[in-house]
Amino acid sequence: MASTVTTSKDSAATSRPGYGRLLRTRGAWTFLLPGFAARQPFAMLTLSIVLLVQHTTGSYGAAGAVAAVTGVSMALFAPYTGRLADRHGQRAVLVPGVLVHAAAGLALTALALNGAPLWALFAAAVPTGASVPQVGPMVRARWGVRLKGSPLMATAAAFESVTDEFTFVVGPLLATALCTTVDPSAGLVTEAALTLVGGLLFAAQKGTQPPVATTADGHTRVRHASALRVPGVRVLIVTFLGIGSVFGGMQVSLAAYTESIGEPGLNGVLYGVFAAGNMLAGLACGAIAWKVAPQRRLIVAYAALALAASALWTADSSLLLGALGLLVGMCIAPALITGYTLVESLVPAGARTEAFTWLTGAVALGQAAAVTVAGQFEDRLWDGAGFLVPMGGTLLALATLLALRSRLAGAPRGRTVARGMGHREPVAVD
Repeated sequence: MASTVTTSKDSAATSRPGYGRLLRTRGAWTFLLPGFAARQPFAMLTLSIVLLVQHTTGSYGAAGAVAAVTGVSMALFAPYTGRLADRHGQRAVLVPGVLVHAAAGLALTALALNGAPLWALFAAAVPTGASVPQVGPMVRARWGVRLKGSPLMATAAAFESVTDEFTFVVGPLLATALCTTVDPSAGLVTEAALTLVGGLLFAAQKGTQPPVATTADGHTRVRHASALRVPGVRVLIVTFLGIGSVFGGMQVSLAAYTESIGEPGLNGVLYGVFAAGNMLAGLACGAIAWKVAPQRRLIVAYAALALAASALWTADSSLLLGALGLLVGMCIAPALITGYTLVESLVPAGARTEAFTWLTGAVALGQAAAVTVAGQFEDRLWDGAGFLVPMGGTLLALATLLALRSRLAGAPRGRTVARGMGHREPVAVD
């Protein structure tokens, strides 16, 4: 894809991908730093809920159920948050969103501490999950504006993947430290406070948010269709559901395995190796000047992921499981990064935040389903049966990807397509 950058200086700056060039993009740091602060609390949310509810109820089952309700609620509502951000601007959605999330999180904390019944915790978990600010997709949408048509888009996707993974290394550690050394409620209270402060700081960066399309008289143009109408986005959602099944299946199965061998403390080490593989591969992906089409890269990366995930259940030692976990993590990053990169060519600019939130929500939904199924497998079948979930999820997603791979071809630039129905005017694909 040719770059649309017009000046020779900017063209030279973006001719080769690289993190140094990416981070020198004008205005990048104004949204990167507050964006990192605003997304960090999300990595604390699930574990903070589990630790608090388990402390107040004495049941990991109840704690996991409340956390699952939060995750499913987030996955279902995230795309609508993204659509509203595309139509009305990120700031207009983010400010009320972080206020609602902070209030809902504090309400959930108060209910748990006061011994409220489980149904009340579920009721509070729904708005807590539904209002999770979609900062990661919003940051990706801002990169899309700053790097429109640039080869640095793939580098930006890799950078965001590494950033996400880093938050999920730091967040759980911070939540555990707060809940175990300060107070069981400290993790969730801190999560709510950081979300509020970080979200408002990010929302204040108005200069880098994607512009909202308006008509000649200044009214917001709302005739663009949902990102879900793009066939390629639906294919990517299925592939990301499979990636979510790996995250969820690994979490439960590693915990069950280390418990079965009498070394529960080894769980953090094995999951850390898995996360490290993801981060290292993400860094490498962003440093490579890819000449292979992203559609083909996605298929190759996903096939490698399915193959590696299919071997997990055969591991009979911690060393082998750690090696396989490292390999699975290294295969996840290229698939995630390439999927996010494809959004730039598949989806018009006015719907990209929504598209990113569909993919983020798909990972969360796949993870929630995998946690439930893997837990049942571990309870009802044999030790390690939960590892069948990542295998099944990735193989089903790979079959879908191969069958529908033609839908990942982006529309030619300049092609005019109809948006909506009736007598609405067609608009050009960006």
